[in-house]
Amino acid sequence: MTTQQLIEQIKIKKSFLCVGLDVDLDKIPQSFLALEDPIFEFNKAIIDATHDLAVAYKPNTAFFEAYGIKGWISLQKTINYINENYPDIFTIADAKRGDIGNTSSMYAKAFFEDLNFDSITVAPYMGKDSVEPFLAFKDKHTIMLALTSNEGAFDFQTLDVNGKELYKQVLETSKSWKNSENLMYVVGATKAEYFTEIRKIVPDSFLLVPGVGAQGGSLSEVCKYGMNDNVGLLINSSRGIIYASKETDFAEKARAEALKIQQEMAAIMQS
Repeated sequence: MTTQQLIEQIKIKKSFLCVGLDVDLDKIPQSFLALEDPIFEFNKAIIDATHDLAVAYKPNTAFFEAYGIKGWISLQKTINYINENYPDIFTIADAKRGDIGNTSSMYAKAFFEDLNFDSITVAPYMGKDSVEPFLAFKDKHTIMLALTSNEGAFDFQTLDVNGKELYKQVLETSKSWKNSENLMYVVGATKAEYFTEIRKIVPDSFLLVPGVGAQGGSLSEVCKYGMNDNVGLLINSSRGIIYASKETDFAEKARAEALKIQQEMAAIMQS
């Protein structure tokens, strides 16, 4: 999916919602555990219930890899289901890969070619040659960690380095990399006050924003400081949607939560 196609979907759906698929077998309705592939079947139900309200889905690969080869098969079935049934959806492999040279090339091949995701999250700590192999893929997007919402983010990301915070240096340096137009960035919603500074550096890039809802981030605050002319935001909600209920009405409750967010987004886009 190209950036322009993503922008068009945002306009059509009046939504910039990304639903995180972080499936924990301890948290889904117990009836699924009797099925051959409970993870995929749960994901399928969530996707069917919310696809018209969301523009993106973000499977967190750790929640699949934890179950070994069965989990990997569930991931493959999930991405195939989205691509075959809802091709207008932008897909994100939340894998946070980060290595150099041929290793990054192989990671990129696995997620972009074999699994056919539109994008992947990448950690930039090892620099240019750990990210550029992902950027080499046409019409694929690399979503680089910039400023995260976890407690340890302040250990490194906001440190002063030669008079400038490290995350700003990372953002500025990344713009010089080959095919940097394929970059998007992860910015945590609980860091809303930083969005103004980030937009000075990457005014046109899409920002993937986790942390709204269960983690305490404010959608209105993020939009106030982070939205650009093309919206430029993908707001992720995982637990607040997929675990809205543990009963048989889980899909209906998930849809209700997604609709609530979509309606708030529509109002923001119209204002």
